[in-house]
Amino acid sequence: MKKSLWIILGVVLLLLGVFVWYKYYFVFGEGVKSGYLNYAMKKGYVFKTYEGKLIQEGFGSGKTGTITSYEFEFSVDDPEVFKQLETNSGKTFDLHYKEYNGALPWRGNTKFVVDKVVNMK
Repeated sequence: MKKSLWIILGVVLLLLGVFVWYKYYFVFGEGVKSGYLNYAMKKGYVFKTYEGKLIQEGFGSGKTGTITSYEFEFSVDDPEVFKQLETNSGKTFDLHYKEYNGALPWRGNTKFVVDKVVNMK
């Protein structure tokens, strides 16, 4: 009886560990987004994280021939990348990001985490 209880506890802990890894540490997707940097700021109550917003332009499903904008909200892990974004607000950036299945409070408010600046104009 005692041995089977330890086996069940081990399986439950293993499944919980796999779930946490998949939800918060598994990289679901990677890519590059381009647009104008709207803002870059450091915020938070307990965990101070770096956040930003990129405005992407393009043709959308409005009236024919109209231009619509899309917003890409992201978090930044690296303080050096954040400094580059903060000092060049309003410029056009190509940002490489990783998409996770969930957000962690110390990593940022979004599930999109920018890890490097590919290009800046």
